[in-house]
Amino acid sequence: MLSREEVLDIFRHTGVLWEGHFVLTSGLHSGRYLQCARVQQFPEENTLLCRELAARFKDRGITTVIGPAIGAIIMAYEMARQLGARCLFTERENGVMTLRRSFTLEPGEKVLVVEDVITTGGSVREVIEVVKQHGAVPVGVGVLVDRSGGRADVGAPVEPLITFDIETYQPGDCPLCRQGVPVVKPGSRQLKP
Repeated sequence: MLSREEVLDIFRHTGVLWEGHFVLTSGLHSGRYLQCARVQQFPEENTLLCRELAARFKDRGITTVIGPAIGAIIMAYEMARQLGARCLFTERENGVMTLRRSFTLEPGEKVLVVEDVITTGGSVREVIEVVKQHGAVPVGVGVLVDRSGGRADVGAPVEPLITFDIETYQPGDCPLCRQGVPVVKPGSRQLKP
């Protein structure tokens, strides 16, 4: 079992935690950003983290692991491999989260939703809705990092590998904006103007 310090060591070694001024996918601003894609470029480290997280779900009869593109694709694949399940991912089509590429879910199928980082839980809620629309059962959510401090409500039980309580700001209330710190939008989803 990995300790919190061992997980943090992996994050430090792979450059996951960034300091600066960031616009998150949610539109909120923050002085810290967790770029979990950095750890996913290293198969050994990614496998260690996913193995640890998958062990928490191993006795739940999961047949499918699903995560939102693009950030959770590699994670979903490794979690599915660890659980002996199949792997799917959702994508946005015309701004709506959906299953594409002839992916399907069966009614009653037990599904684990995964995500690399949860801040507000918006993307996870959308994936859970896709699962339910197909009649499948979201048995839980596995997440590498819960940066909400456990406050994000996604509509299913969340099992984070590690939890941070990183402050976020509405754009109009952001002290980093007032200080003139340049802002960066590092996520994979673009905000609407």
